[in-house]
Amino acid sequence: MSLQNRVDPFGEIHAVVARGLFTGNRGIIHDPATRTLTGRRWTTKAWIVCACAYKERRREVMGYNGRNGGAGWTELFFLDEVTAFAAGHRPCFECRREAAKAYAGAFGRAFGVAKPTVRMMDARLHVERWASREHRSPPPSRSSGPIHLPPTEWGGGYPALESRRAARLAILSPGQGERWIGPQDRDEEGVLHAETLPNGTVITDGSNAYALHGGQALRWSFEGYSEPLDLSRINLGAHDVITPATTVAVLRQGYQPVWHPSAGRQAS
Repeated sequence: MSLQNRVDPFGEIHAVVARGLFTGNRGIIHDPATRTLTGRRWTTKAWIVCACAYKERRREVMGYNGRNGGAGWTELFFLDEVTAFAAGHRPCFECRREAAKAYAGAFGRAFGVAKPTVRMMDARLHVERWASREHRSPPPSRSSGPIHLPPTEWGGGYPALESRRAARLAILSPGQGERWIGPQDRDEEGVLHAETLPNGTVITDGSNAYALHGGQALRWSFEGYSEPLDLSRINLGAHDVITPATTVAVLRQGYQPVWHPSAGRQAS
């Protein structure tokens, strides 16, 4: 039976056979005795995407891998880096150091930060992940409360955010969010147009996810990409971009994510 450790672009974790190109983690979120997930979906703000092979290290997936015989971090798997980015992860500085340095460099250029820190990048992505999740499925009876992020933690640029939904609106709406997804991406009515977004951005039509690649929107699945659509046929609302706005900004600065080989076959 497949373990529940495969992540879709929305950040949800599934039990499927296919594994993909990358692993990663969000901390310890599994019970090694049963090799099943706990009720938590993250225990750290550092959501990273890692290489599946590194220095000949061996692990029992979702087993006892901690230094003291405990669980250790929970292995998650992604179709490719594009998928991991959409789910809110960033490159690992240990096993994917060059990719992580490239991501940080693009982050610095995007937000005018000379020396971006891991804490700064993770703080931004964490706000955007929570805001996005609340928009998709708002808790019926829980107030998320204000967000307090000093500018030194996230590089500046956000307005005062009194709720996580306000954070999402600020990030993806005209005005305060123009440094991430700007006026060049919208018509006079404020509607987003997919063809102005960078390659590697993942969008949704409400049910399926599509990755933007070479002027087309490639339909995503756990096995790979298929059924490309012409971007001119897709208009987006404020909440139809899955990839966190911070990573969209990184992609705009020229970061080249790793794609599953099926993307090349569909775009050719």
